[in-house]
Amino acid sequence: MPTPVIQPEPRAAVLGRFLRGSAGSAVAVGARTGGALLLNKLLAVYGGAGGLTLLAHFQNLMALFTTLPNDGVHVGAVKYLAPLQAGSGRYRVWLGAGLVLNGGAVLVGAALLLLLPGPLVSVFGAGEGWVGLFLLGLLLLVGHAFVVTVLLAAGRLRAYVGLTVLLSALGPAAVGTVLYLGGSVATALLAYLLAQGLTLLPAAGVAARAGLLPALRGPVSGVALRGLGRFLLMALSVLVFSKAVDFSLRELLIRQFGLAATDLWQAVAKLSDNYTMVFSALMSSVYYPRLAALSGRPRERARFVRAVLALLAPVLAAGLGLLWLLRGWLLPLLFEPRFAAAGFLLAPQLLADWLKLLTWILLFLLTAQARVGRYVLVQGASAVVLGGLLVLLLPHYGLLGAPLAQAVRYGLLLGWCLWYFRQDIRAL
Repeated sequence: MPTPVIQPEPRAAVLGRFLRGSAGSAVAVGARTGGALLLNKLLAVYGGAGGLTLLAHFQNLMALFTTLPNDGVHVGAVKYLAPLQAGSGRYRVWLGAGLVLNGGAVLVGAALLLLLPGPLVSVFGAGEGWVGLFLLGLLLLVGHAFVVTVLLAAGRLRAYVGLTVLLSALGPAAVGTVLYLGGSVATALLAYLLAQGLTLLPAAGVAARAGLLPALRGPVSGVALRGLGRFLLMALSVLVFSKAVDFSLRELLIRQFGLAATDLWQAVAKLSDNYTMVFSALMSSVYYPRLAALSGRPRERARFVRAVLALLAPVLAAGLGLLWLLRGWLLPLLFEPRFAAAGFLLAPQLLADWLKLLTWILLFLLTAQARVGRYVLVQGASAVVLGGLLVLLLPHYGLLGAPLAQAVRYGLLLGWCLWYFRQDIRAL
């Protein structure tokens, strides 16, 4: 009996699925953005001198312990869980490996915090009780993120949106309550973490009712641990070749041009960070899970990637172009009137971001296919190219050389991606 031929979805259906998911995720992203703005306002108004600085330091401390689980283990879990039937043997294997690696990451973080408390938490005046509650909150928050990952892998976007809205509301509410009652900023920030971590309870309830958290049996699979461990290497490469490079670039600009001039670049970079965060959240919650689910169907995956590229290339160009037209009004509104002088940096920054966001759409293929070596190599080569471009452009163009270097960097990277993934995009 001949095998039936599965017809791929029409392009309109592919785009419809993507847009419906994006609309739902936009609610979650909006809630996160609103929660962050409210939190900043609370600490600025009621946190006293240094309130915002303490908030930034606390969030950096949280990121130190959650980046590898979130950008490593959870990304890998989506890839391996998305194509599987919940409750199957293979599903349990990957779920168990994810839990073990998350637990290991939390234990390493706890050991680091207990061995080196001074450099990490001394600014909060924290005692042993504070540190213990911080570790509890960290464990709960990592657990919440893992359960949300399971929901995303199963395509439960509505549950993801609801949980994200809840998490975004509880954090500022906890901070506001503690500050209103006269508590310290350090106590308020601890309440912020614990309130977010407590969302593990409703998240686990939703996932359990959906049958996505089956009982685990037997030993942990070494194959699964190695498979998810590769994604930890990807996350580590992002930390080294992205965050460290950004920090070094800022230090370089301060040394060469001073704080006042670097402020102009920082304003443009901050604007870029805001819409990049929105794009990244949408791609991680809608695009990547679908890409992972299509890992065994190259024809449908190619149609999906082409459809998303064809949709987002003009939409992103139009949106970024609108930001450039509004630059004289937008920069003073978001920052201060003096930042209107940063307008000359915006055009190359927007071009760089357009190229970068299109590049990300293609680089998700490396993640979905777990090509760890190539992913790390691309990250490293991209950082080296940026360094070389800065050496060439900064002496000739001054501060303008920084966004110009980014634009050239991502132009070259996008060209390479289009060549490298040509078979994945053209699969018929």
